[in-house]
Amino acid sequence: MIADLPSGAVAVIFHSVRRAVDDEGYGEMAERMEMLAGQQPGYLGARSVRDPQTREGITVSYWRDDASARAWKAVVEHLEAQRRGREDWYAEYDVIVAEVIRAYGRPR
Repeated sequence: MIADLPSGAVAVIFHSVRRAVDDEGYGEMAERMEMLAGQQPGYLGARSVRDPQTREGITVSYWRDDASARAWKAVVEHLEAQRRGREDWYAEYDVIVAEVIRAYGRPR
């Protein structure tokens, strides 16, 4: 589960359609970005899902505030991942940044 999200936290919703199932370097870059994001100030967690048949995926990362999310967008290695995504990996994508009003869940 994602840690308790405070009111005012930010959710960055990244929806994408991959060009191919086995894009060179994609898996390694995704693992590196997950590890690197986890080291960023204000990072609260993330969830990802992908449909292997349609190659469509959604990743939602959660940040303490908009400044934290914007700082992550500007990290040099993340900028390189964004460039590779545009040029090599994604047929299409969109990003939505939303403020968390409330969050709750149920233990497993």
